[in-house]
Amino acid sequence: MMDMNLTDETGSGPQTQAAKEAPKPPEIAPSRETIASEATAQESFPPAKAEVRGLNFFYGKAQALKSVNLTFSENRVTAIIGPSGCGKSTLLRCFNRMHDLYPETRYEGKITLEPSGINIIGPETDPLEMRMRIGMVFQKPNAFPKSVFENVAFGLRMQGEAKSSIEEKVESALRAAALWDEVKDRMKDSAYALSGGQQQRLCIARALATDPEILLFDEPTSALDPIATARIEELIAELKEQVTIIIVTHNLQQAARVSDYTAFMYLGELIEAGPTKKIFEDPSNKLTDEYITGDFG
Repeated sequence: MMDMNLTDETGSGPQTQAAKEAPKPPEIAPSRETIASEATAQESFPPAKAEVRGLNFFYGKAQALKSVNLTFSENRVTAIIGPSGCGKSTLLRCFNRMHDLYPETRYEGKITLEPSGINIIGPETDPLEMRMRIGMVFQKPNAFPKSVFENVAFGLRMQGEAKSSIEEKVESALRAAALWDEVKDRMKDSAYALSGGQQQRLCIARALATDPEILLFDEPTSALDPIATARIEELIAELKEQVTIIIVTHNLQQAARVSDYTAFMYLGELIEAGPTKKIFEDPSNKLTDEYITGDFG
């Protein structure tokens, strides 16, 4: 019978030697499709900037938020939508501790600011620090009764910024808010001399001046005309390159235009959240679909 084993006991027969000496097959470079697929996968999971876990909020005995769990992605725009009274503005104001300004309010759960790991609503956290790190732009422009310059410099002075750098940072913030060219020769004028749209961008500049990690917008264009609204929306698209943005809006078309992710709330609960395209075109929850299509709200 023929011995089919061509190797000796040491395993160094001609067949093994040939295998050892055989050249390695060339490495195959990944295709464009593979690279694109991997890039898409990475893009689908941007790092978290803030994580809300088990959040309950109370005005006295009335519970306004119920066990909200939601992740906000870094350098993305997340829109919070829902009918009036659903809790979206209440959720927004938890981020910079605005509720602390009113009596008999109470938080439960956590809002973690990443990557620091700070619990924004923890009793050990300084609300003033959070308002510097998390800026807010309100429904109506709330310019201070000061000059254009002093409006933007306000937060910087509160932070104890050196006088030598305030002027530079004010200009930088006004440029970021796309307002510099319109006010560079009016810095000493009253902020009230500006138009409504300019005042809203001034408020954005004031929020940006302290270099916030998150920027909150609460119905930022509801009091503005269509031209000013379009300018604010363009600005939001530009700003997300440098800051994470959370926007509350009743305008579903605006949410669809400006956001990367959308969260739908109803009666204090988070009903559904996900990429904006999916929420608007293929929602998973029937209640979301009914709201998006105008059956209620």
